[in-house]
Amino acid sequence: MSNIEIINENPITMAELKERLDEIKKRDKELNERAVKTHEYLDKFVKIKGKEALKLREEINKLQIPRLREKHINKIIDIMPKDVESLKLIFVGDNLTLKQEDYEKIVNTIK
Repeated sequence: MSNIEIINENPITMAELKERLDEIKKRDKELNERAVKTHEYLDKFVKIKGKEALKLREEINKLQIPRLREKHINKIIDIMPKDVESLKLIFVGDNLTLKQEDYEKIVNTIK
């Protein structure tokens, strides 16, 4: 079996993943079983397009909120919380605490 070396890891949003799977599907004409199931899941739950996700990521990055990492931003974009309480629930397991004003900035950016 060949050894695979991971050179770089970058978190992406579900919208970006859906676009990449669409590109692979066009290139290869069909997806493997796991990719098909993933694509079906993404069709049900992805709320925005990949370009919109990138734009939203840039807007959230412009807020310059300390301790907010790329993986946190991707979670925010994937879930698109409507209020501050929903946003706080996203970070329960991540040990991330932000100021109330930072939570409000993020929610206002999403809207």
